[in-house]
Amino acid sequence: MIAGFCSLAAAELVSALVRPEAGPVTAVGGAVIDRSPAALKEFAVRHFGTGDKLALELGIVVLLAVFAMAVGVLALHHRRTGSAAVLLFGAVGAVAAVGRPEGSAPDALPSVVGAAVGAGVLFALTGRLTTAPPRPPAPASGSGSGSGSGSGEAYRAFDRRGFVITAAVATAVSAGAGLLGRRLTSSVQAGATASRHDLVLPVPDSPAPAVPAGTGLDIRGLSPFFTPNKDFYRVDTALVVPRLDAAGWRLRIHGEGVARPLTVGLHDLLRREIIERDITLACVSNEVGGPYIGNARWLGVRLADLLREAGVRPPSAGGPADQLVARSVDGMTIGTPVEAVMDGRDAMLALGMNGEPLPFAHGFPVRMVVPGLYGYVSACKWIEDIELTTFDAYDAYWVRRSWAQQAPVKTESRIDTPRSLASPKPGTVPVAGVAWAQHRGISRVEVRVDGGEWHTARLAAADNRDTWRQWVWEWPATSGRHTLEVRATDGTGATQTGRRAGTVPDGATGRHSVVVDVS
Repeated sequence: MIAGFCSLAAAELVSALVRPEAGPVTAVGGAVIDRSPAALKEFAVRHFGTGDKLALELGIVVLLAVFAMAVGVLALHHRRTGSAAVLLFGAVGAVAAVGRPEGSAPDALPSVVGAAVGAGVLFALTGRLTTAPPRPPAPASGSGSGSGSGSGEAYRAFDRRGFVITAAVATAVSAGAGLLGRRLTSSVQAGATASRHDLVLPVPDSPAPAVPAGTGLDIRGLSPFFTPNKDFYRVDTALVVPRLDAAGWRLRIHGEGVARPLTVGLHDLLRREIIERDITLACVSNEVGGPYIGNARWLGVRLADLLREAGVRPPSAGGPADQLVARSVDGMTIGTPVEAVMDGRDAMLALGMNGEPLPFAHGFPVRMVVPGLYGYVSACKWIEDIELTTFDAYDAYWVRRSWAQQAPVKTESRIDTPRSLASPKPGTVPVAGVAWAQHRGISRVEVRVDGGEWHTARLAAADNRDTWRQWVWEWPATSGRHTLEVRATDGTGATQTGRRAGTVPDGATGRHSVVVDVS
């Protein structure tokens, strides 16, 4: 265990000099995420929510502890073999780090150095436990009937003082190295933090229309119309949130049908026409009635304008590329239909969220936002590259893992209050929630009790067709256990289906329901 701690501490220090994502726990965790089947990913999101990454990292640390103890037992009997096993595990970490989409040869260094330190500490500590030659038999006592303690077997000599000193020194030095690594990482990230703090968002050239009165219903338990940044859902594969310095950020636009490749920085974007829009984002991993949806006011630059400047034409205008592949600094690839980006909707490169620069966890300094599409085919965070290609030529990250190439947001609704298993009193009970069908809007919401007739809910005022819409139905509740069910109809007249389907391959379907006990 001491050797394992020393190994991780040394790796922490080296990863601070290379990059934090190259640490062995993060690298192995990322490799596990990349190779996990879709069903396992959905299980993690469903049961751990936004804490799925913490659960994975804790699981890796537990496995490392078990591995360390097993190697320790092995080293007591086979000293060199035990140390070699540590080196072998370091090789696994190195391969995982280099094999990441954004990996490079230097990323192997934290795992290699950490393994070398761990192997050396283990070899030194087990050296304090030595197998001595057999003791000679003890002389027989007077009658010759006693055999004494010298049976001729090998015995293990414990150099207690040497072991304690070696362990203490190794632990102290490693703890110092680990703390130094943390300090170095923090100092490197301080520049990114300062760049976000110093970024002054411009006044939009095209501000969002004023939110109509009555958009937000004053009902306890109902989700607010705008989701605070701290409460906005986060579903991605980044075990370490990238922290980019705005001054050094660049975006490259290139590929098929790009007549004039572009490379732009943040200040280049700030000099362009800035738009402000209210847009609801939803994750394809959201179960029926799930929490992975949020509404925000976004500030940014129209992506279609940049593409036209680069000479890109949509397929409907004869352009050869039908897919825009956005790449993140962490290696994530997201494929978006070029037609959707250029069809007039407010697809943007966003740099502001709810009146402040993007939080690091939500893509600072720049991310993509495309109304009407699930995040896995539109909302690339920490974006650094846009390549124009075709869906036939390239499968993005999630498509290679059983998800659909294209995924418009489905018409959905959710009951926020009363909560499932709540116990309201008989009488008038407000049943309220949100409904969404981005880029189509919501025209009607209905609620029914115990499978009976549908009742039309009162809709809050609509902001625009790209945001969710609140609703409420005053239920004359009677005593007993009841099931409340909701459905929505979008702006095209299509009503939410009652057919239950899971999230894979292109989003869950079905109607949200809650069971309450009126008493």
